[in-house]
Amino acid sequence: MNRLRRIATRWRTELDERRDRGSMSLFFALSTVAVLMVMGLLVDGGGALNAANRATSLAQEAARTAGQQLDPAQAIEGTAITIDPDAAVAAAQDYLAAAHVQGNAEITDGGQSLTVTVTDTYQTYFAQVVGLGTISVTGSAKAQLQTHPGG
Repeated sequence: MNRLRRIATRWRTELDERRDRGSMSLFFALSTVAVLMVMGLLVDGGGALNAANRATSLAQEAARTAGQQLDPAQAIEGTAITIDPDAAVAAAQDYLAAAHVQGNAEITDGGQSLTVTVTDTYQTYFAQVVGLGTISVTGSAKAQLQTHPGG
């Protein structure tokens, strides 16, 4: 009877050990996937935010450049101080082309203000696994022409 009891106990112990096998592997596999997902969110999310910030900065600089393109005929005559639309759009486009981004410039308020919008893309690293290879970002800036001294 003792021998039968020892065999049953050994058999039960081996059965319990077999049930536990692989449970830690599954835990580590799921943990690894979760850590990689969080890393991907941090890396690609941060990269997209940086790309959007860069797009906004480029739009601001292009707006400043375009805002300096005054209509000389009206300014010299003293009739008005306005932006030369063709020169301003060309200056903004030249600036954006030099920065290797796409964008557009729009003159509003009768030549008193200018809005530049930049569109760019961020190439993802981790999100490519789920089929998201690029993230589109947009930045915009508005320049207002100051027509009196002291701004």
